[in-house]
Amino acid sequence: MSGGAASAPKPLPSSGPKSLREMPHPLATSSSEEMGPALTPSPDLLLPRSIADKDLSLPNGTPVDTSSPASSSSLLNRLQLDDDLDVETRDLFVTVDDPKKHVCTMETYITYRVTTKTTRAEFDLPEYSVRRRYQDFDWLRNKLEESQPTHLIPPLPEKFVVKGVVDRFSEEFVETRRKALDKFLKRITDHPVLSFNEHFNVFLTAKDLNAYKKQGMALLSKMGESVKYVTGGYKLRSRPLEFAAIGDYLDTFSLKLGTIDRIAQRIIKEQLEYLVELREYGPVYSTWGGLEVELSEPLEGVSACIGNCCTALEELSEDMTEDFLPVLREYILYAESMKNVLKKRDQVQAEYEAKLEAIALKREDRPKAHEDNAEAITCSKPSVISQIFRDPRASRWILLHLQEILELKRGVG
Repeated sequence: MSGGAASAPKPLPSSGPKSLREMPHPLATSSSEEMGPALTPSPDLLLPRSIADKDLSLPNGTPVDTSSPASSSSLLNRLQLDDDLDVETRDLFVTVDDPKKHVCTMETYITYRVTTKTTRAEFDLPEYSVRRRYQDFDWLRNKLEESQPTHLIPPLPEKFVVKGVVDRFSEEFVETRRKALDKFLKRITDHPVLSFNEHFNVFLTAKDLNAYKKQGMALLSKMGESVKYVTGGYKLRSRPLEFAAIGDYLDTFSLKLGTIDRIAQRIIKEQLEYLVELREYGPVYSTWGGLEVELSEPLEGVSACIGNCCTALEELSEDMTEDFLPVLREYILYAESMKNVLKKRDQVQAEYEAKLEAIALKREDRPKAHEDNAEAITCSKPSVISQIFRDPRASRWILLHLQEILELKRGVG
């Protein structure tokens, strides 16, 4: 691993925060000098103009840099195979739909239908249909984190109502959550390891999930207490530079995203307040136009213009609320998931270092214990002879055996 990969990014200066574009990547080189002189690709390796002029991006919308010849050659194959890959290789399809509201005496909640179609041998049937509520999805994610601690588990949408949403049973909120839960299961389905997890199988197939949840609760609590006992009071000596750089990058990245989230929510709030004022302001010009006959036409035009502004502002607010904010929150939750994975790695390292220290202490205590035993035997020799055995023959017998024991101790030492 190069020195640049192990170096942590510099802290932000106190004069002002850096932009995201200035943030160093944790696995990037610290300076351009280490990369050597810039390389210019030959004309044979460049993309044709007809392809280069197109907006090349990944299926998720991420733009791809085509200036590198290596990335350009692999990009074409990736774009050509992406459409056929899902259909030919996928053997597990999961969808979340049909939300229903359940009203009970103690609580009111929403359930979603989870439909599974598969050809895997791990499933007894080719198709399943069960209903799950949000806490069932949360249970699944916790189980995946416990059983797969080294994997990054996709985040769930936040349980509590976000700002600006009053009714968590409204159609808009329920539909937004359904889309997020559907994306959560699809990401697990596409994962080569998580999709074969036993708890995921039970989540998709079990009719009574609560009965399965109760199994292993006592064992889980005991294991959690033991982990806290082992790693709770221990501090890491030093985190490896590579993971320290990633942790610092995630902290800075989360800070930037949190700032963007707060600003976006404030913008939406001000837009909605401005929209209310515009809706009250537009009819004033219409009323005014009815009173002023000569100014009727321009005043009606101003009123219509204000109405168009209201429509455009309403669409803009809806786009930010439904498209921008959920994606931004998803990035924030993904960053938190990555932090949790790093914390688990630190717990494993802390447990490893604690056991190494325990072994070292035992090795140090072993010679001291041998010396203390020899001194105790030597010091107790006169008292044993004088108090227990008054017979001279017994005294000689004891002295002889004590000398043999001391010689054996010296030989072992």
